[in-house]
Amino acid sequence: MDLILYGIPNCDTVKKARRWLDAAGVPYRFHDFRKDGLDPEKLQGWIDALGWDKLLNKSGTTFRKLPEADKAGLDAAKAKALMLDQPAMIRRPVVEAPGGVSVGFAADDWQARFAA
Repeated sequence: MDLILYGIPNCDTVKKARRWLDAAGVPYRFHDFRKDGLDPEKLQGWIDALGWDKLLNKSGTTFRKLPEADKAGLDAAKAKALMLDQPAMIRRPVVEAPGGVSVGFAADDWQARFAA
């Protein structure tokens, strides 16, 4: 299975997701946004598949620390620019696998999707 898990290693949700994959014996490759970067075309594909509003983590510290002007009038282009500039603003983990792309971690969903 060609599963790629995108995130940052110190994120608690990413840690849970990686532990789950390891315990389930699901092979995957980890892509660290900060260390490995993020391709604008890759991000655009996720936005097309999931919507920028689902990808942009507005409750995270990185987003909350932004100046009000940066948070005002959010649209797809502005959200994409923010996420490319600071990938920690992307809700995690993003998972690319056969069958599509998803964001977030829920053990029940993953059990049905990956452990079959």
